[in-house]
Amino acid sequence: MNRQQKEQSVSSLHQELASSSASFLVGYQGLTVSELEKLRKSLRAQGGKFQVAKARLMKLAAKDTPGAAEMVPYCKQQVGLVFASQESPAIAKTLVNFAKDHNGLKIIVGCTEQKLIDAKTINFLATIPPREVLLAQLCGVLNGPVAALARVLHAISTKGQEATPEAPAEQAAA
Repeated sequence: MNRQQKEQSVSSLHQELASSSASFLVGYQGLTVSELEKLRKSLRAQGGKFQVAKARLMKLAAKDTPGAAEMVPYCKQQVGLVFASQESPAIAKTLVNFAKDHNGLKIIVGCTEQKLIDAKTINFLATIPPREVLLAQLCGVLNGPVAALARVLHAISTKGQEATPEAPAEQAAA
C-alpha cells in the first residue's frame, strides 16, 4: 500500500467516523472469511458497515475525529470498525448476538454521541428495543390516562341516563 492509498484510507475512515451515529471497535481474530461475510451481511441489513484497516491507520483517522479520539488506545492487534448509520441499538444487538454465536468476535469499545462507551454499556445498549417499539410504548403510556378518563365519563353519563327514566315513573306512582 503506497502513501496515496494510505491517505485515502485514513480519509475514508475519518469520514465514516464523523458521519456515523455510533461506531464500535471489535476484535475479529479467529473468525473465518465466511464468518466475516456473514457478519457484514447481518450488519448491512441493520444499516451498519464493518470495515477492516491497519490499526495505525485507524489511529490516524480517529485522532482528529471528535468523540472517536478516545478509541485510539484500543486500536491494536486485529481490530475492525463497525459504523452505525442510523440506529445504534440495532447494530449493538447484532454485534452482541454474533459474538455469542462466534467466539472470535470480541466487542472492545464504542463511541456514540461523541462519548466513549465500554463493552458492558454496549451489551446494555443491545437490550434497548427498536425505535418503533419504543414509540408504540410511549403512545400507550400517553393514551392510558385519556382512555381511562373517557371510560369514567362514559360510565357517569350512562348511569345518569338510567336514573332519569325511573324518576318520572316514581313521581307518577306517588
